[in-house]
Amino acid sequence: MTNTIFLITGASRGIGRGLVETFLARSNITVIAAVRDPASASSQSLQSLPKGESSVLVTVKIESTSPTDPEAAVEILTKDHGIDHLDVVIANAGISDDFSTVHEVPIPVLRHHIEVNSYGPIYLYQAVYPLLKKSKTPTFVGVGSPLGSISGMEQRPYPCAAYGPSKAILHWIVRKIHFENEEFVSFIADPGFPQTDMGNAGAQAVGLGKAFQTVEESVGGIVKAIDEGTRESVGAQMRVWDGSQFPW
Repeated sequence: MTNTIFLITGASRGIGRGLVETFLARSNITVIAAVRDPASASSQSLQSLPKGESSVLVTVKIESTSPTDPEAAVEILTKDHGIDHLDVVIANAGISDDFSTVHEVPIPVLRHHIEVNSYGPIYLYQAVYPLLKKSKTPTFVGVGSPLGSISGMEQRPYPCAAYGPSKAILHWIVRKIHFENEEFVSFIADPGFPQTDMGNAGAQAVGLGKAFQTVEESVGGIVKAIDEGTRESVGAQMRVWDGSQFPW
């Protein structure tokens, strides 16, 4: 059976960890878990996740603000682990820790969100592009948010003037990848409002007790879109965890 190779950023916790756990439990899978600090306890604990038959986990360092980490990780994967292609790359790593309105958002905070949520996925994509091109079914997924939607902005009226624009850039990049590569499946996955550390902090910041979806629900929806989605059915779209589509 052909081995399918996934690379997932932000893999040590939250949605990223859930995706790693789900795919790693399958047979004949290689999961590359990209984390900020491979030596941290949360990163090390990934090795204890259940593995399907003939499945393996490889951990690499990718810090989202680093322009060189993704390229260095690809070099390690090809030279030390014999990785000659990537089938699915999920740009999941991101931050959301400011809830300012436009008139008050500190520019350094906005800049940092863009560095992590926008530049990071571009660094990643440029580094993995040659390996994706060698896949028979290359898939690039950005974990986005309706908070980065322009036409659907009124449906998510939260004050996120740093996070929202940074995700809007990610959305543009991922959608453009679809049109630049006829053989790619490229789309934005919206995990909803998952009960991760980041999600619950955001919920409390706007007066809610906790976020809405469990991590399992969010991860399950993203996995379903990846498993069943085709260029025609999900390409260039923002696909919500529940199977619906959100406007750009």
